[in-house]
Amino acid sequence: MHRNDPSRRMPAIALFALMVCEPLAVCAQSDLRGLPAAANTETQVVTPQFHPTHEQIADALLAHQRYQEAIAEYKQAPQDSANVWNKMGIAYQLMFDPRDAERCYKEALHLSPRNPHVVNNLATVYDSEKEYRKAEHYYRRAIRLDPTSALVTKNLGTNLMTRRKYKEGWVEYKRALELDPHIFDERGVSLVENTASLEERGAMNYYMAKGCVQAGLTDRAIQYLRLAMSEGYTSPKKVAEDSSFSPLRANPAFQKLMAEQRTQ
Repeated sequence: MHRNDPSRRMPAIALFALMVCEPLAVCAQSDLRGLPAAANTETQVVTPQFHPTHEQIADALLAHQRYQEAIAEYKQAPQDSANVWNKMGIAYQLMFDPRDAERCYKEALHLSPRNPHVVNNLATVYDSEKEYRKAEHYYRRAIRLDPTSALVTKNLGTNLMTRRKYKEGWVEYKRALELDPHIFDERGVSLVENTASLEERGAMNYYMAKGCVQAGLTDRAIQYLRLAMSEGYTSPKKVAEDSSFSPLRANPAFQKLMAEQRTQ
């Protein structure tokens, strides 16, 4: 893995999600350095200047994937803020620099020991370094701090799936979907790569498909099932024998998928 290449594209599946402690305060690009707004020449009333903080500037840079510049700004922000250290850790992690990310998350935890967002993010560092047991420990700690977090629950499920603990991972995936039926949509979160093998990704997609069926997300279930088949984890015969997919049998898209797979 090229750790320090921030432009490297990440895969569409088998990802762990990072969390910010609060929404990024993204400034307009033209306001990043506090440029004054234009005056109203007719009334001679001048709009007050907007002077963003270093953290706000860094948030905008992070949102625009300018990670090194964001880190430089976070370093100039107040260093007694767990949120600043957490977001700096995210920037380092998205640059594939796990050691500095870990350092930042630990500093954030020193300032805010019961922050589930930071605990989750530290767990994703250990997952990326294949320290799976350590990552599981921190995911479970984050869930104890916030039992309603579908995102952390999903991350724990992926951790277990990666270790081929499919039944345990499936339990966590089901719980994540119960908490948030759209948790597997990649929206509004930062993602880091999971180094799962092709077989492991196939298993993850297979169990995601089962979970989506139970949640009534038919289209997504078929998408995940297609991935699981293309990755060689399952076959049309095994899918037909699995009662979890019974609700899909009358669906034309599911029938088409099964027909396509049988001819391959």
